[in-house]
Amino acid sequence: MGRVRVALGLVSAAVSVALCVVLVDKYVLRAEWWQVRHTVTGEPATPQREVGPPPGPLAVSWDQTTQIHQGAVAGYEGVAYEVAQGQVVTASGHGLRVRDARTGAERWGYRRSGWTMLGWTSTRSRLVAYFERNGDRGDRVLVAFDALSGGLLWRREGERPAAVSRTTLRWPAGSDIVLTTDAKHRTLFGVSAVTGKRVWRLALPRGCRLFEGGAHPSDGREGLAAFGLDCREEERRRSRLLAVDPARGAVRWDERLGSRESPEVSMLDGVTLASDGTALRAFGEAGAQFGVWTGDGVCGDLMCPGVLTAGRLVVVYHPDGARSGDTRMEAVDVPSGRVAWGRDVPAYAALAQAGGHVFALRPRLSEGLLPAGVDIVDPGDGGATTAPAPFSMDPDLPGARPWLAAAGGLLYVGVPQAAPRPDGAARLVALRGGLTGAGPAELGGVPEADWPDACSLLTGPDLAAARLTGYAAVPSRASAGAVRLPRPVSCAYEPPRDKGDKGDERRPKGDQGSRRAVPEPSASRSATPSASPSKDADPAVRGLTVSVRWVAETDQAAARMLDALQATQSQARRRRDIGGDEAYEIGPTAGMIALRVGRYVVVVEANRPPGAAARIARSVAYRLHHRS
Repeated sequence: MGRVRVALGLVSAAVSVALCVVLVDKYVLRAEWWQVRHTVTGEPATPQREVGPPPGPLAVSWDQTTQIHQGAVAGYEGVAYEVAQGQVVTASGHGLRVRDARTGAERWGYRRSGWTMLGWTSTRSRLVAYFERNGDRGDRVLVAFDALSGGLLWRREGERPAAVSRTTLRWPAGSDIVLTTDAKHRTLFGVSAVTGKRVWRLALPRGCRLFEGGAHPSDGREGLAAFGLDCREEERRRSRLLAVDPARGAVRWDERLGSRESPEVSMLDGVTLASDGTALRAFGEAGAQFGVWTGDGVCGDLMCPGVLTAGRLVVVYHPDGARSGDTRMEAVDVPSGRVAWGRDVPAYAALAQAGGHVFALRPRLSEGLLPAGVDIVDPGDGGATTAPAPFSMDPDLPGARPWLAAAGGLLYVGVPQAAPRPDGAARLVALRGGLTGAGPAELGGVPEADWPDACSLLTGPDLAAARLTGYAAVPSRASAGAVRLPRPVSCAYEPPRDKGDKGDERRPKGDQGSRRAVPEPSASRSATPSASPSKDADPAVRGLTVSVRWVAETDQAAARMLDALQATQSQARRRRDIGGDEAYEIGPTAGMIALRVGRYVVVVEANRPPGAAARIARSVAYRLHHRS
């Protein structure tokens, strides 16, 4: 009898332990109360008119940065944005943050400790996020919110979103339906964004499955969702584009594409764009193809930017067979496919449309100048005006694809940056129309006469002290939009040539005859030991360039521009021994110094010897200080 009691006691203890483990796992380890940080709002959102800022200078209304989240799943470190219903949604691996689109004030947010947000979508007034537990991809959950208040609507475990974009974390939804898929990616499900319950099921065509993990394998709007399909047909793999009505789960149209690669899919209001590495194709509402631009590099590494306005598709692409980097913008009438106009343009990183205008983000206002630029394009004839953006950008940085939207008289720009290092961040900037200055809008209102000659920033004594005696100055000029700066913005210094060299072989095109010999120091100075080469002298300076990258309207604006420059660099160190107002050492060596003196931002570069750029930057800072 005693043994029976002992056995029963052991069984009871084991059951108790197991029950405790289950309860702890359910109510403690998996409990919402400690994992979730969720804020809501009761403040109404103010709708915005579909209009951007007027042509002219731009100023920062508000901005915010979102750090890149290095989650457990590689390749999903993106940050994405959306402007709708008077709000700006920021989506990243951390979770969701929703701000007032006019002021930038935070309205609501949601994040889960120990989880990573790997997808998000929205439809009408509802927003749905997809989370996976770190270290356990089988533990997944969809969470739905009221988009305006952030109030929780429902949670559903085990569901998989359909074809999430790796770069934007976005997947399709529409008509209050969220599209999900099965483990093999061969079936689509329609999940109600109101209740979280499945309302329809659609088997994909035989031999086809959804592309997963693509850069942008799907997209959607309220009335239509499009998916890239990986299909095997008669022992051949080929991609297809499937368009589905999200309300009913019915196939609207199905088109074969030209390669086996995952297509990049972009959906506008009535037009679907697909780029598969062989061509960019434009499809109308019923699936009829009305435009095609061929070439394996037609969109480069990203989707071709495109917008739809006034019945015209405006798209930016790289012409097939053109020189590398050549970019063209065309306006195509829908649905006839007739090209209304076309022109060569900079490599625009993003497009947006509002108020009958197209806004285009250019990574550089001009080659050699620091700010990014914004072109306002007339879709009627392609005419454009240009203004500098009050920041600099590097579109090739990872973490955030350049993004653009316009609403409420503001222009919203999302750009990647390297700071904070090492993972970086995405910066969202809301721009408004700025004050008109005395100078042209293309220069931010600064008169052309305020720009110094870059070749005047080092004088004869400066060059002699840096052992640059006999070096020749090679000036370079720049234009911003229709404005050509009257003085050189960059000055390269070339060492003396051997007698057998031909003097003009390395002279840049466009500057023939403009090379200026740097004045020699006086004979008595040249005879001094400090100016004469010797065995102990420093090696000759090579690759020296002094560039005036920007002249701002105020000291504060110049400081923001320099800060934006260092924020886009993977390596930047503050230097306090250069002089001027502030300076940064850029790159792995000391070969580049970016400095600010008052309203001037200047970059000094020298390939060698080490420390030459810093020594010369001190002379430049001294000259600028006395100029201002």
